[in-house]
Amino acid sequence: MGEAKRKTYAAAFKAKVALEAIRGVKTVNEIGQEHGVHPVQVGQWKKEILEHAGTLFETKRGRETCG
Repeated sequence: MGEAKRKTYAAAFKAKVALEAIRGVKTVNEIGQEHGVHPVQVGQWKKEILEHAGTLFETKRGRETCG
């Protein structure tokens, strides 16, 4: 017997689904069904984004000017 292969998802897809869950317009179940992902997985991706949101802007860059 062969092993069942797990689905792998691109980071951009995970972010899209998780951000949709964060917005709260639809339930996690609706989002999961719409994208073919288990609702628990949607919840995990949402949690991961929220946990790492504070580090998104930590990298220091050179001076940037606007305009």
